[in-house]
Amino acid sequence: MLLNLILEFFTCQCQKGIPASVRAKGWPLLCGAKDRKEKNDKLYERLVKAPDHQGWTDIIKRDTDRQFPFHEMFQSKDGHGQKDLLEVLKAYTQYRPDEGYCQAQGPVAAVLLMNMPAEEAFWCLVQISELYLPGYYSPLLEGVLFDAAFLSSIFKKLCPAAHKHLQNQGVEPLMFATDWLMCLYSRHLPFDTLLRVWDLFFCYGVRVLFQVAVVLVRRCLGEGRLRKECDGQMETLERLRGVKQCMFRVPVLGGPAKTN
Repeated sequence: MLLNLILEFFTCQCQKGIPASVRAKGWPLLCGAKDRKEKNDKLYERLVKAPDHQGWTDIIKRDTDRQFPFHEMFQSKDGHGQKDLLEVLKAYTQYRPDEGYCQAQGPVAAVLLMNMPAEEAFWCLVQISELYLPGYYSPLLEGVLFDAAFLSSIFKKLCPAAHKHLQNQGVEPLMFATDWLMCLYSRHLPFDTLLRVWDLFFCYGVRVLFQVAVVLVRRCLGEGRLRKECDGQMETLERLRGVKQCMFRVPVLGGPAKTN
């Protein structure tokens, strides 16, 4: 009963934004990571210590200093931020050897670590990869490729002028939205906005990512003058891939947009 009341509290808080002081408890509870951790006591520790027979550790090490390099947590190669990031990502390759390591998991894990300890971040990453975004980080990326293609029908319905412009310029959502979705916008939104989006994502799931994609496409191409500035495929892609530079702040989102 108490757990249900706490979960209801965090679900309600998602609409207003979960306070930073309780995100470390809120996100794992909302996504089921807390339950997974409790049912797999000490597993994370064993995964971190397990020998890396597949050779992922060296590959991951090359990426750890690229994740939020200006954030104090990840500035030092010898700091706890890069160490924790390496351990979380390495543990995932041990947990899911069939998937291994995907570069897009790096910024996702980094944002998790900014908000919670390493073990909780690991189990949140597991829930994101298995429950929220299945197939996004698999070798064939079948999940994200399907969802990125599905965005075309969403754009056609909710932002038809921008959709027509994309078609005229030969730009498919796969060409720009794949990175948006796989990184959960961690490279593309102002940080305070990103945290609000993740609050909603953990509550409502992938539909929130679709809603954000609509907001960004409208922000980049929703007005005629903006579309005129992007009179070719390259210009359009540069605008969409550099969406963080062409916007100051995405409007705060409420609930998930209807996409069907």
